[in-house]
Order: sequence, then C-alpha cells, then structure tokens
Amino acid sequence: MVGVVQYYGTGRRKRAIARVFLRPGSGKLLVNGRPLEEYFERDILRMVIKQPLNITETVNRFDAYITVKGGGKTGQAEAIRSGIARALLEYNSEFRQKLKPAGLLRRDPRKKERKKYGKPKARKSFQFSKR
Repeated sequence: MVGVVQYYGTGRRKRAIARVFLRPGSGKLLVNGRPLEEYFERDILRMVIKQPLNITETVNRFDAYITVKGGGKTGQAEAIRSGIARALLEYNSEFRQKLKPAGLLRRDPRKKERKKYGKPKARKSFQFSKR
C-alpha cells in the first residue's frame, strides 16, 4: 500500500473517538469494517455523518475508512462527522470557508456531568417531604 494518497482526521464527541481516513474513490463508507448502512440503522445518523461531504460537494469523490470506539451511536456519528470535516480540511484548506459557518470544525465540549453525593444522579434530587 505504498503511495496511497489518504487524508486523516480525528473526531471526538462525548466519550466517542473516531479515526477517519479519506481516500480518493467512489463514495464507499466503511465503519469498523462494516458498511455505513449496516453500522448505523437510523437515517438521521447517516445524514449527520454525510453532512461535511454534502456541504463541500465531495460525496462520491472519497472512500472513507473509519474506526470508532466508545460512547453511544449518536456520539459516534457526531465524532465521525467531526473527523470527516478535519480530513477534508487536510485535503483542501479552502473548505474551511464552508465548514466553519456550518459549525462542523468546532469540537462539541458537552459531556456527561458527574454524579453528586446525596443525589441519585447529577442534578436530580430525592423526593422532598416537609413532614
């Protein structure tokens, strides 16, 4: 595989981490060795993943080989979206003008809040009884 042109991007969201390798091709997306449609059953998640490709009009120009771990399906999909956006920037830095206004280059910092003592969850309280 010497001489294969590929572009790399890392995406993170919540606990999910995605490594995205873009190679010139026909638009095939493999996630953890499985086709995108098989790994993500929900249409909305597939739409989220393809967002950077649609914005830059490069849908059928690249094959994506993606490894993702951690988190749930939604977090993984958004991590992949971030990774694809970064890999596209490596391919062509002029895509920044399209990706940045769409908010695809910003790392979403929101994470699960830690559980506090004396409470069942982070903020939820036990039922209060006056008497």
